[in-house]
Amino acid sequence: MAHDPARVADTAGWLRKAREDLQIAKQLLKPSKALSGGAVFHCQQAAEKALKAFLVWHDVPFRKTHYLKEVGDACVELDATLKEMVSRAVPLTEYAWKFRYPGEPVAPSRKEVESAFALATDLYKAVLARLPADVKP
Repeated sequence: MAHDPARVADTAGWLRKAREDLQIAKQLLKPSKALSGGAVFHCQQAAEKALKAFLVWHDVPFRKTHYLKEVGDACVELDATLKEMVSRAVPLTEYAWKFRYPGEPVAPSRKEVESAFALATDLYKAVLARLPADVKP
């Protein structure tokens, strides 16, 4: 049975944006750049967009939010096997604003950024594994 082309396109769009955020984070981690604040922001964005892609695929509406617990809980309602991964990803939420503005804390450590990148990548892959091939970028 063929999938709805509009839903396939919407889901694939969210996944492309999530993958792009991961690619940006990886570039910002290169030693010549080492823009750690920007890198963790894009890790959070990748996680958020991957979860929203999952919701789009399942035709579950969501509000505009960066709060990964809210978005993740909606995903867990659809697929309980995402619970552990979502729980691990929730702390990435703060990177949506932390380190983004003057007067904020010092930049995150390399270890913190690498951990955020690994977590966002794992979540992206977990979502991809639960979606049909025709939506994957």
